[in-house]
Amino acid sequence: MGVAWGLLVLNTLGSAGAKTVVPLPRSLIQMVTMGALVAAFTLALALNLRLRIRPSAFLLLLTLLLVPSVISSMQLESGFGALFRCARLGLFVGALWLLSRWWDGQLTFVRHHIRMYFAVLGSVAAGAVVSPGAAMPELYGGRLVGALWPLTPPQIGQYAAVIIGLTVLLVLGRRTDRTSATLVIVVSLVMLALTHTRTATLGLLIGLALAIGSLVLTSAAARRFFAWTVLCAAVAAVGFAPALRAWFLRGQSQENFTSLTGRAKVWDALLAQPRSTAKEAFGVGLGDKSFGGLPIDNSWLAVYHEQGLIGVVLVASIVVVLGGVALLRPPSLHRACAIFLISYCAIASYTEAGLGDASPYLLHLAVAASLLAAPAAATSPTASAPPPRTRQLIPRRDQERRRP
Repeated sequence: MGVAWGLLVLNTLGSAGAKTVVPLPRSLIQMVTMGALVAAFTLALALNLRLRIRPSAFLLLLTLLLVPSVISSMQLESGFGALFRCARLGLFVGALWLLSRWWDGQLTFVRHHIRMYFAVLGSVAAGAVVSPGAAMPELYGGRLVGALWPLTPPQIGQYAAVIIGLTVLLVLGRRTDRTSATLVIVVSLVMLALTHTRTATLGLLIGLALAIGSLVLTSAAARRFFAWTVLCAAVAAVGFAPALRAWFLRGQSQENFTSLTGRAKVWDALLAQPRSTAKEAFGVGLGDKSFGGLPIDNSWLAVYHEQGLIGVVLVASIVVVLGGVALLRPPSLHRACAIFLISYCAIASYTEAGLGDASPYLLHLAVAASLLAAPAAATSPTASAPPPRTRQLIPRRDQERRRP
């Protein structure tokens, strides 16, 4: 099961990014990522041959999202690649359905998630050691990228932020040893700082604040951590304000920062494009999340462009349903982890695309869904077993009387 989850993570790494130390053809990378998805689906099917699945509103809505995706992609406005992406999304959702058998509200998939993405960060660190120049190129403003596998700074920042948040929550819940947790958190923090990713940093801080806030009333460790974090944040805001502001601006002008590094111009052009009723409802088909050759970098506008208003309603329903279920659960570590993942994805959706297609964000939400699933009903092994046969004891004197 852990291998299947790792293959899904490999599939969502993508094939576009920085130049690597050893040039990798994009066709080869796409073959590896698509092969990982097929292998994940096959392995999940081998583990669940009887097709036992858990009912899940998250997966049901994700399956319904395939409908507008296929309808719009069949118009071939985005080329035959749209149908290929639909098949990829279908395999991705099918693998999640097969793995849903083990969604029992435990921390199993949280641990798989941390291990797999920490392994990805390990490859990034290895690339930085092998070739520091390739790992922090001038093309990306000296920000950390993947030198062995093509990964962009926002990707690395996202993985680091998610790992940090989940590991901190496990430490507060005393579900991991502090030595390994310290290693994971320190390494991930260094990489997050080197990527200069503002979205991941804000998602981490706000997501952790919401998650720890859900534990404040029931956990003394959470209360202490929250108090110390607020104190340290106040001191840092006062004493290191210029350095923090410089890190946050990344050397950009005020105009460039206000337009979100040019994203707002792409968003305005996308919204201003005239659309027919069919395209308004179903979109233009699954594509590479770009408009006019420029990345959209917004999950909601990307879904609107490719899957229409129907897709936007379904994706919004996914976030609302998961968030509503999390709020209705009693305070617990599992609920806090789910709140962190849901809030992080919601915050990152403003400047990152991925909620409408196979992506790490859907894997984050899948982990949240596994944490919010009701535990499987435990059946007592003696409940259905027939009562043992007892031998009737007859006194000896009665046996004497019964003899002929």
